[in-house]
Amino acid sequence: MTVLLFFKTLLLGLIEGVTEFLPVSSTGHMILADEFIRLSESRVFTSAFEVFIQSGAILAVVVLFRRELWPFTGTKTEQRNKWLLWAKTLVAFIPAAVAGLLFHGFIEEHLFNSVTVAAALIVYGILIIIFEKSHQAQSNRLHCIDNLSFRTAFFIGLMQCLALIPGTSRSTATILGGMILGLDRTLAAEFSFFLSIPTIAAASVFQLLKSGVAFSTTEYLVLIIGFVVSFTVAAVVIKWLMHYLRKHSFIPFGWYRIILGLIVFAWWAWR
Repeated sequence: MTVLLFFKTLLLGLIEGVTEFLPVSSTGHMILADEFIRLSESRVFTSAFEVFIQSGAILAVVVLFRRELWPFTGTKTEQRNKWLLWAKTLVAFIPAAVAGLLFHGFIEEHLFNSVTVAAALIVYGILIIIFEKSHQAQSNRLHCIDNLSFRTAFFIGLMQCLALIPGTSRSTATILGGMILGLDRTLAAEFSFFLSIPTIAAASVFQLLKSGVAFSTTEYLVLIIGFVVSFTVAAVVIKWLMHYLRKHSFIPFGWYRIILGLIVFAWWAWR
C-alpha cells in the first residue's frame, strides 16, 4: 500500500464517519469526494468500499446503543420492549428495501452524479430551514421510543425512501419525517440510528454480492482501514449529535447543505 492510497483511505473513512448520521448526505459527500479522490481505477471496488465503510458507521450504533438494542437482558418488560423495537425497525425498513430493489439500477445509472447531489443538497437544505423555523416545540411530542407505534415507524420508513436520491440524506429524511409525525428531535434521531442498522447492512450485503469478493490483499487492507476509521469517527459524531440536539436545531446543517450545493453547481458550471 502506498502512502497516497493510505491517506486517501483515511480521508474517505473520515468523510463517511462524519457524514453518515448528520443530515448532510454521506452518499452525496462520497460521490463528490470521488470526483477529486480517485481511490481506485476499479469502479466495482470503489463502490464496494463506499458501502463497506458504511458498515463501520453502523457498528458504532450497535456498540453505543447495545443496552437499548440487546433483547436478552433486563426485566421481562424491557426485553419485550426491545423485541418490539426491533420489529418496528424492520417494519420501517421494508419500504426502502422494496424501493431500493426496484429502482437501484436506474438510480445508480442516472442519479449518481454531482448535479443531482447539488440539487438535493440545496432543496433539502431549504426544507430543513423552513421546517425548523416553523416548527414549534410541543409538550405532547413523543419522547419515549417504547411508545412509538408500528404505524408511525412505517411512515418514517416511507420517508426514508426519499434518501434513495443521492444528496438527500437518509438522516435528513428519517429525522425530519419522525419530527413531522410527532417525535421529539432527540427521539427522531435515535430511531433514525436504529433504522440505519438493517438499511445499511442490507445495502452492504447487496453491494458485496453484486461486486464479489475477489479483491487483492491491498484492497482488503483498504477496506479494513476504511471500516475502522469510519467506525471510530461515527462513534464520536453520534455522541456529539445526541448532545447537540438537546439544545439546538438542524438549521446550521441546512445552511451548510445550501452553501455546499451552490459550490458544487459553480464548480460543475466552471469545469
